Amino acid sequence: MVQFLIKRFIGLIFVVIGVTFITFVMGYFAPGDPIRAMMGSHYDPVVYVQLKHAYGLDQPFFVQYWHFLTGLFRLDFGLSYQIQNRPVWDILKDGVPISAELGFWALMLQVLVGIPIGIISALKANSWIDTTNMGIVLVMYSLPVFVFAVFFQVLVVAIDNGTGAQWPVANWGNAWHYSWSDIQFKIGPIVILALSLVAYLARITRTSMLEVLRQDYVRTARAKGMRERIVIYRHALRNALIPVVTILGLSLGLIVTGTFFLEEFFNIPGIGETTLQATQYRDYPVIQATAVLLAVAVVIGNLISDILYTLVDPRIKAS
Repeated sequence: MVQFLIKRFIGLIFVVIGVTFITFVMGYFAPGDPIRAMMGSHYDPVVYVQLKHAYGLDQPFFVQYWHFLTGLFRLDFGLSYQIQNRPVWDILKDGVPISAELGFWALMLQVLVGIPIGIISALKANSWIDTTNMGIVLVMYSLPVFVFAVFFQVLVVAIDNGTGAQWPVANWGNAWHYSWSDIQFKIGPIVILALSLVAYLARITRTSMLEVLRQDYVRTARAKGMRERIVIYRHALRNALIPVVTILGLSLGLIVTGTFFLEEFFNIPGIGETTLQATQYRDYPVIQATAVLLAVAVVIGNLISDILYTLVDPRIKAS
């Protein structure tokens, strides 16, 4: 297993390097001149040359990329074009914990709700329980996130007007703090982000569980007189989780996409909102830093998925 994980870790390092190169190339060849845009109507040729040298934009392509790559190991993403002399990390550091919290709890909700729904539907296949669960799941999976977001905000406003309550419809509260006032801000975006993910995982879990329950070794275990609980949880569930664990790594990409949208919709001060603002001002260092951070998060998530995969599939330990 150790050899397997080392190979995966080395491969993921090359993935991160590839992402940094693509991100840098996109910023380098992007249209427009960020220094010229920064100066606006106060353009001065002498100051323009000085600023270009200060940001290292007068150096060859490979030199700029080398400085960008070496700076990443020190968490130095360069200086912002929009706010002169302000480090990019100084802009993003307050938003990273917020985006991480939103994505983390959405992923936890996906696992804690989606997997049990899929298991119950598989065990009660073709019953009214299965039909009801899969009908609700299909609606959750089909509707876009913004529909749930709009419905949630309209519902909250209606309740506030009708009852005099003051439930918030936007913002986030303090990152990783869970007083009642903080929870009021967070519960809506987290649940909305997790809805489609819960539905997706529930359908995958149900399909995988049904396939495993039809296997010969499950029939043999039942024929030997084993208790149904032991058959399900010891023999069937572990094998059914193999494709589910693989899907969890892919879910991180969906979480990243949903996080960007919801942060803008709910006015959450995470890195998604910061990045969208940076695109308006062609602040390429901020965009590049965000892309790298999100790529690293997805890579780490896939590495964790590989580790979990070795725990549910003993064949990998022997390879």
